[in-house]
Amino acid sequence: MRRRSFLRAGGVTAAGLAGALTPAGLARTPNNSFVRLRRRWRELAAGAGHPPHAAALAALGRAAARHRDTMAAGPSRLWPDQPFPSFAATPRRLRTMALGYALPGTGLTGDPALGRAVAAGIDHYRRHVYAAGAAATGNWWHWQIGVPKALLDASVLVEPHLGDREGAALAAAVDHFVPERRLGPYSGTSTAANRVDLCLVMLLRAMLDADHGRADLAVAALRPVFGYVGDGDGFYRDGSFIQHTHVPYQGGYGVTLLSGAATILALLRGSPWEVTYPLLFEAVERSFAPFVRDGACMDLVRGRGVGRRPFGDHERGHELAAAILLLAEVAPAAARARWHALVKGWAARGRRPERLEPAARARLAAVVADPSVPAAPEPVGHRLLPMSARAVHRRPGWCAALSMASDRVARYEHGNGENLRGWHTGSGMLYWWAGGHADQYSDSFWPTVDPYRLPGTTVSAKRLPDGAGGAWGDTCTPWRWVGGATDGTYAAVGQHLSGLESTLEAFTSWFFLDDAVVCLGAGITARDGAPVETVVDNRRTVPLTTDAPLTTDAPLTTGEGWAHLAGHGGYLVPGQPLRTLRERRPGGGVTRDYVTLWLDHGIDPRAAGYHYVLLPGATRERTAARAADPSWLRVLANTTAAQAVHVPASGLTAACFWLAGAAGGLTASAPCAVLAREHDDGTATLTVSDPRRDLDELSLTWDRPITALLAGDALLTGSTLVLRGLGGLEGGSVTVTVRLRGAP
Repeated sequence: MRRRSFLRAGGVTAAGLAGALTPAGLARTPNNSFVRLRRRWRELAAGAGHPPHAAALAALGRAAARHRDTMAAGPSRLWPDQPFPSFAATPRRLRTMALGYALPGTGLTGDPALGRAVAAGIDHYRRHVYAAGAAATGNWWHWQIGVPKALLDASVLVEPHLGDREGAALAAAVDHFVPERRLGPYSGTSTAANRVDLCLVMLLRAMLDADHGRADLAVAALRPVFGYVGDGDGFYRDGSFIQHTHVPYQGGYGVTLLSGAATILALLRGSPWEVTYPLLFEAVERSFAPFVRDGACMDLVRGRGVGRRPFGDHERGHELAAAILLLAEVAPAAARARWHALVKGWAARGRRPERLEPAARARLAAVVADPSVPAAPEPVGHRLLPMSARAVHRRPGWCAALSMASDRVARYEHGNGENLRGWHTGSGMLYWWAGGHADQYSDSFWPTVDPYRLPGTTVSAKRLPDGAGGAWGDTCTPWRWVGGATDGTYAAVGQHLSGLESTLEAFTSWFFLDDAVVCLGAGITARDGAPVETVVDNRRTVPLTTDAPLTTDAPLTTGEGWAHLAGHGGYLVPGQPLRTLRERRPGGGVTRDYVTLWLDHGIDPRAAGYHYVLLPGATRERTAARAADPSWLRVLANTTAAQAVHVPASGLTAACFWLAGAAGGLTASAPCAVLAREHDDGTATLTVSDPRRDLDELSLTWDRPITALLAGDALLTGSTLVLRGLGGLEGGSVTVTVRLRGAP
């Protein structure tokens, strides 16, 4: 088939792979299937069915015209300011020009001169950089994903102007750098988000010459991405998503995966290659939504990308929303309705303008303007993802998120020169938002904050080199007890902590309550010859813009065993001297003001400890009242054997048992996390987890008059519950309900 006639028919599709491929592959399909897919590709780029904003299209047209007018091809460049190889900027400009040609309303729609310029630019770049047989130097990603995806995308958009010779040469170049064997074994750099991108490249490559075999391969190779994994890259049953073996990455590679998969499924809908993946639909609410607050994606799942640019968390949130709306077009109706409400709620509460391409902007605008779609509020509850050592706690008016590390989850990730001082982000960094502080960690937090004093962490002040520890997330700890138990409302979360390139060791726990987070530390020991500190908080206090109203020069008030930062919240620090510092810190070409609060354990502490309480959004009066009322909270244990608290008003006893033992009326036969919660109707619930993921059986005794087991998988003997199979839950929680004596 001639290239020209195919291009007028091109497209790609993946169907029938909800089941297995036949040994001979998918049935051969006529080339008009590729015609429809190519047309569908242009529709997805244009946001067909959702009129884009005229202003965004006009801006796109102006950018396309500017790139066209400044193009000056030479042996070492296509634009004077972008000398080759220019792996990112040059292909991106060609794609922008192609969008200006293909999308309606740009002022250049269908302009033949622009189309010819794009085709000529693609071929020039192919001849001088992306040529078949060239050596792939530097980062593999540019050669196998970034460059071919942009060039192939642009070629589809300007297909009437890409000749047979140019198309064949581009196909040969892609085949050289992305051979079919790249979609063979599911391992190495061909997993999770990378695998989705490689499949999309292969699918676009198939569209160049109506290659059914490559289309079949692209679709078949997607299947391993959408099965649950027990280690390494991919989705876990608790909602975790891991890339680079050890890094929680919903807000980085995860967004790429969701966007790419949504694009492929939307492209292939109604084609012979149509596919659907239930896990992908489940992941929207299980894996991604828990880490979005008011439209911004939390930094604790963004890997090394946290410091790339200000408000990157908002950009990632917008990209995630765009991917969800595209996936909604092929999702079941009930899921589509929930996701529309979810995204509309994010948009309503978001504090930054969207930076999206026209099609994504159009989909979002349509949902926002639809009066039949309600704006979902921020949820309330606790989500604990033990397989990625992450927790998110939401209560009315505030939210907290915890980042830990373990034998399977990295302390931090650095690579490509990024995030070189993120050393302690996995040492129990406790993010929190209350009131109007949605941008607390958004604008230049990472280049200006003291990297040795991240909020919530216990760290050695030993100086570390940039990029300490292995790159790409190779910074796991030796400890397995990391995780906790949650009943969906409250949680007991713990981390056996060790320092990075340090002798520091500690046992730290967080108890997430209705209006507070109780933080305990025990066994804090180090031999680094340096001070060890627990950072109670490190708050930015300078207003940046009118839509980020952080309190100016916020007054810090301290009293006996407490402190309060106006406009932010309160802190209870009973029996411990609280150190404070107000400073202005430079970084990234800007300066930001901070108030830091910390506890000093001294140089080389031996078995030090701490106890403090965070009260997000609390007033000064409420903070002082809590400090004066010792009865609202009892710390039952704070040792290297157990850490436990009791909250009478909630009927809650919560414990992290580092060893078998007893605390607060609870006795555990092995290390575990427990929530025991008494209810007004005379019943009680006990929620238990095995953070180490290896118990065959756990015996739990509670000094309450239990008379019957009402619900849950356990055996009751007297006041002892025997729970089995916790290790198979991958650190997840199991809840049983019992009746107490005297209950109705």
